[in-house]
Amino acid sequence: MQSHHPIIPGWDIFCQVVDNYGDIGVAWRLARQLVAEHPINVRLWVDDLAAFKRLWPEINAQLETQICLGVEVRAWGKTLPPVRPAPVVIEAFGCALPEAYLAAMSMQAPAAVWINLEYLSAEPWVKTHHGLPSPHPRLPLTKFFFFPGYEVGTGGVLGERDLAQRREHFQREEAPAFWQNLGLPARRPSELRISIFAYENAALIELLERWRQGAQPVTLLIPEGKIVPQLATWLDEPALPVGTHRRVGKLELHILPFLNQDDYDRLLWACDINFVRGEDSCVRAQWAQKPFIWQPYPQQQNAHWDKLEALNSLYVEGLPEIEADAITALWRAWNGRGDLPRAWAAFIQVKVSIDLHAIQWTARLVAPGDLATKLVAFVEDREAG
Repeated sequence: MQSHHPIIPGWDIFCQVVDNYGDIGVAWRLARQLVAEHPINVRLWVDDLAAFKRLWPEINAQLETQICLGVEVRAWGKTLPPVRPAPVVIEAFGCALPEAYLAAMSMQAPAAVWINLEYLSAEPWVKTHHGLPSPHPRLPLTKFFFFPGYEVGTGGVLGERDLAQRREHFQREEAPAFWQNLGLPARRPSELRISIFAYENAALIELLERWRQGAQPVTLLIPEGKIVPQLATWLDEPALPVGTHRRVGKLELHILPFLNQDDYDRLLWACDINFVRGEDSCVRAQWAQKPFIWQPYPQQQNAHWDKLEALNSLYVEGLPEIEADAITALWRAWNGRGDLPRAWAAFIQVKVSIDLHAIQWTARLVAPGDLATKLVAFVEDREAG
């Protein structure tokens, strides 16, 4: 990382960190990819640099301005310093641009291309809403809604050009050293290695008991986060600091540090099954080509259930009934609707087929085009029109 004079931005990306890391995770991946692959000068405005630092430790939370991996990272405080808006402005997840910045945008000619980057969803309405304009009620500005998605006609998902190459190189050459660096021995032939990155989950204890009492050895990798206190309560311990290893029955637990984005990708690539949450880790688990179980961010009136069912429907499409039912039952049970031990048993019974499906699924991710490239094309169309 360097800290020197700011670059001249081509794009401004604004991101507020809500109560988890998904928003900044997506914004940071997008900024990195735009700089590395297109290349575009990006200025990333973030309102919580301390949270950003956990995701990417090279960030200095005390600096107002810094350059990291070619991205100019700016602190977004209660007031924004006077700046000239970039020709392209990305409002990540409806975070609401500062009024002074909007006013400056309204005085520029030609007008900036203003895009609200929405949350990813597999719901069918996404295609009909993708790309729609929304004129500002007071200012001579138009905001466009850009919806990531899994189908042609949506904004696609984030995925770097060299992602498959890096994954395959890691699995072929680097996985043993990765486990060694985490303090784990080489895997045993019958052992199942599982990562869990989750919100608090009442279903967790049922699953831990199932693994503890099962016939197959399970090694559980848990990056530091929201479920660690639950694990501590289950083990009747006051806390489980990073580096803790515990064995109970057939289950081994390892508490890992909060991993940066690249190391988290490697964890997903290295494990046999991944439990993931929210948006960013869900997409990265799909690119990992491993079976995954998703926990969407819980929403009021159980709106997250529509998101779960929509992605599940796409994910199991075309699978034989036994595999489709096993995946669906486990996703639902992990999210509080169903018999979790029974769902786990059914899932493991057909895991070999699900492994193959996880590899084949990435062709579906590629089909709509990657999100960064589609954003660039969308902007070029607006600028040309």
